[in-house]
Amino acid sequence: MKNQVIFICFLLLSGTLFGQARKKADEDTENWRYEIEGQAEGKDGSYVVKVWSYSKKKDVAIEQAKKNAVHGIIFQGFTGAGKVSSQPPIARTPGLEIEKADFFKTFFADNGPYMKYVSVTNDGSIDPNDRLKVGKEYKIGVLVSVKKDLLKKDLQAQGIIKAMGAGLD
Repeated sequence: MKNQVIFICFLLLSGTLFGQARKKADEDTENWRYEIEGQAEGKDGSYVVKVWSYSKKKDVAIEQAKKNAVHGIIFQGFTGAGKVSSQPPIARTPGLEIEKADFFKTFFADNGPYMKYVSVTNDGSIDPNDRLKVGKEYKIGVLVSVKKDLLKKDLQAQGIIKAMGAGLD
């Protein structure tokens, strides 16, 4: 009986600690703390990007990297590396993120619609060179694939960004 009580306390404590890490990660996402660089271009209109996210936990960084990658493709674009050229953001309207805040809050919610466009390219393992200690947290590099063409098409269909022929994005 005593072991069961200890085990239950352990589960509650670990759930609380993970919840705090998740809350911190969500705050980082709201502040969009990341760096993004192109790694490869797919034939299906996708890009493989390396996203550097900040977190104290590896698992949280991997999940946040997915959000950060899609956010970067939409709003930031990325610098190229190797054979991949730099790409501008697919949304070019200044203030679009604020103007469509309700849409993007739902879009980037945990397991939200953004998940349709992104996947981790490896099994979630992180190269030791892609885990850097920065103060009290880690800067973790994760390779992520983003279906850029599908993302752009869907955002245009929903009226979030304009098609090229319809004027400026």
